[in-house]
Amino acid sequence: MIGKLTGRVDTVLEDSLILDVGGVGYEIYGSASLMARYTGGEAPVTLWIDTLVREDLIRLNGFESQSERSWFRLLQSVQGVGAKVALAILGTLSTADLASAIALQDKAMVARAPGVGPKVAQRIVAELKDRAPALSSSGDGETLALQRDLGAGATSSAVVDAVSALTNLGYSSQQASGAVATALAEAGDQASAQVLIRLGLKALSS
Repeated sequence: MIGKLTGRVDTVLEDSLILDVGGVGYEIYGSASLMARYTGGEAPVTLWIDTLVREDLIRLNGFESQSERSWFRLLQSVQGVGAKVALAILGTLSTADLASAIALQDKAMVARAPGVGPKVAQRIVAELKDRAPALSSSGDGETLALQRDLGAGATSSAVVDAVSALTNLGYSSQQASGAVATALAEAGDQASAQVLIRLGLKALSS
């Protein structure tokens, strides 16, 4: 079983690349974002590998981090999500954004990935909400806890309003919830939305 390969990118194809490892070319499939990072001829790169073995196929899927590979495997535990869909999701969302989407139960964000319909997106955020935190690198514990509370509807209206206001200003849901978590730590649970917004903006600008 191949777990990791280090070599030089020889050729980049539409959905795979050839990694030259000591004169042996391994064809490695990956997400669109992975393919976009390489043009061939770069310095040696290391890819974490997930090996798919079937009666008629041996396929290597490559990832730039062990965490991304773990997400790839976790996504496929959801009914209706195969390797192609999992790669499409990871090519559209970073692992941090995916963790936030699941914590926030934001199926619309997951559905942005090609080939992911509303029903599949709903299954992903619902089925992985209790399993994804172990893989999350989306921020500190306070941020992830706040995101999960937001997704469960278990936060105060001030927090909801503050996160909404920051996202309306153009910040991502991950940035907004992280900033509000920081504001809450400073101002306390009874702080008003206005205070949380002000402190959140301060945290985002620092």
